[in-house]
Amino acid sequence: MSSEMIITVIGSALLIFGAAIIFSAAIGVLKLPDVFTRTSAIGTAAGLGVSLMIVGVVVIDFSVLNLIKGIIAIIAQLITSAIGSFVLARASYMTGSEPVSTTLPDELSHQANAT
Repeated sequence: MSSEMIITVIGSALLIFGAAIIFSAAIGVLKLPDVFTRTSAIGTAAGLGVSLMIVGVVVIDFSVLNLIKGIIAIIAQLITSAIGSFVLARASYMTGSEPVSTTLPDELSHQANAT
């Protein structure tokens, strides 16, 4: 087995694993009970799934320029997915979306009532 084939298999496995994580988040969007758990599923999948896919592409088509682009893309993806999920969940709460009854404690309820 040549080293090029091993690299292709590893890169392809990372791509498939990243796609599987994103697919599981899509199922979560359909099955999870409220907007907050759905937002958490999407934010986690976006951060981890897309990062794994970027690493897979860099492994398959390695160059220093692709490595730099990949690192920048992963950092940007992790920052924006975390901030985006937080902002979306916070906006949902502030516009009246209630968490499921099993969410305890509701730490934002006193802040929402104070304003």
